[in-house]
Amino acid sequence: MAEYKGIHGTKIQNYTSDPDNPITGQVWYNETDQVLKFQFENTIAAWSTGGNLNTARQNLAGAGIQTAALAFGGYRDVPPDTFYGNTEEYDGTSWTEVADLNTGRTGLRGSGTQTSAIGAGGDTGPAQVAIAESWNGTSWTEVADLNQARTQMGAAGADNTSSIVFGGNLAATYYTLTETWNGTSWTEVADLNTARNSTGGAGTNPAALAAGGFLNTGGSPEFFAGTESWNGSSWTEVADLNTARSRLGAAGTQPAALVFGGGTPGATAVTEQWNGTSWTEVADLATARFELSGRGTTSNALAFGGATPTATAATEEWNTGVPVGAWSTGGNLNTARQQLTGAGASNTSGLAFTGGPIPAPFTTELYDGVTWTEVNDLNTGRINAAAAGTTTSALVFGAEDPNPPAAGQFATITESWNGTSWTEVADLNQGRSRQGSAGVSNTSALCISGLPPPDGNLLVEQWNGTSWTEIADINDGRWELSGNGTVTSALIYGGTVTPTTNTANTESWNGTSWTEVSDLNQARREAASSGASNSSAIVFGGEINTPAGPTIANTETWDGVSWTETSDMNTARNNLGGNGTITSSLAYGGDPAATGSIAATEEWNLPSFTTKTISTD
Repeated sequence: MAEYKGIHGTKIQNYTSDPDNPITGQVWYNETDQVLKFQFENTIAAWSTGGNLNTARQNLAGAGIQTAALAFGGYRDVPPDTFYGNTEEYDGTSWTEVADLNTGRTGLRGSGTQTSAIGAGGDTGPAQVAIAESWNGTSWTEVADLNQARTQMGAAGADNTSSIVFGGNLAATYYTLTETWNGTSWTEVADLNTARNSTGGAGTNPAALAAGGFLNTGGSPEFFAGTESWNGSSWTEVADLNTARSRLGAAGTQPAALVFGGGTPGATAVTEQWNGTSWTEVADLATARFELSGRGTTSNALAFGGATPTATAATEEWNTGVPVGAWSTGGNLNTARQQLTGAGASNTSGLAFTGGPIPAPFTTELYDGVTWTEVNDLNTGRINAAAAGTTTSALVFGAEDPNPPAAGQFATITESWNGTSWTEVADLNQGRSRQGSAGVSNTSALCISGLPPPDGNLLVEQWNGTSWTEIADINDGRWELSGNGTVTSALIYGGTVTPTTNTANTESWNGTSWTEVSDLNQARREAASSGASNSSAIVFGGEINTPAGPTIANTETWDGVSWTETSDMNTARNNLGGNGTITSSLAYGGDPAATGSIAATEEWNLPSFTTKTISTD
């Protein structure tokens, strides 16, 4: 039998306290606690933003897996109603339009793979139909009809030669009817125990699951939590969903399934996982919706389309084993404040400056990973400025003057920090505040959008160490946005687009132009952020409604393709400062609930770890 040393190259070592950076799999003996210990990386299962469908729609069908999916049919509930034949393929990043269904319709159900799928039933507008079509990876072919015309069934299956559909309705008649497909014809088999429509289906022909749905009781609407399991011969009632719902998405197999979204009657984001015995609530979708479609597994699933209540093109990807970071408490600022900004490379190296209330607008503090120390003040006090750089080479620009009689005026003033003191340098071309920023030093920065009123502008200026130059505009004007990166690789996200509307919009800068990319999961304003480039970012905190909505602790990370929700901050707040990278960030100050400024600091680490004790009993 292999010994510990043979596996890890060392013997179990003794420590008086836990080691700072144990290697993966290392076991050590803590002499103080007199126990063996080990450490493991924290991971989560979570939804992240995927590429949008080309055509927003609801009550559509799907097939495939997360990285090779098929979306087809559906409709858009905007007069005049549009019934779609559109088919799109997903490659794990984006959707591509391919050959249409022969009969455009909504409420059809599908199963199979991206290259071998079946779509059956549905509603063409004038009528509910029995039409079935088979997909061969290139085109749809009409095949034998269902025995019973109907819409909004559940479905499961492996490919275009093996499928099962169950439940559904024809007008006001709700069915228990189940039919199986063998590649040539449909055969009626054993009925569901409970008639329903809009149920979630997962699995295959001999091993399927029907979860939730809508019952036609003849009285008030009844959203159903019932689940039934198919063994190839009959349906058996098993444990109910925790949240009764209809028009939900589903993925997975009979013993390991996932359901998400649906109507309760309003749109829900709730996700539940099935282990073959019971349902457990897990992380919510970012976008609550009903009449969505979904496919994949409990490890890697896809949710797409639906209604919020209006038709959406949003796609989300479900993944397990996602490394998760964690926030921990750091040393407090010496001066509590909000509407501040900062610079720095990590959670052990930060510079905080500007912010209110007075006299905080002048104050500069330096963080060493443990405590904040006051250093030389700014020359011009201000709030709602933007900044870039490090603790030894920083730049602050723009802002509002907090002091009467100039209070509220938008500043062009720029100051440069050399590690010791601030020096006024060349002004911005356009006075503004509440703007976004990016940059790595006091010689290289971007100033992006922001006020003046009445709306956020599109203007971007680049700093070269001597002067500001106007460069290519962003696509969507906003203020109170967040940003990160460099002058050649930057990202902006969130912000306010009208006095009552926040945005989740994200744009990427490649040194020449701005391109819209996947949205944040949570629209927000007045958040803090950090990150090295347009492919690596973290955003935290903020406010979710305007003009005075609740503050949030929500944190999201960006990998160059999508945003993923991760561990919340300990204290929800907006108008905070932040700096660092996606793996090592700092959050400080802010306003927790329109109750005033705070001094609290939090440190972010990704990945994060948990230490456990090994029982020797």
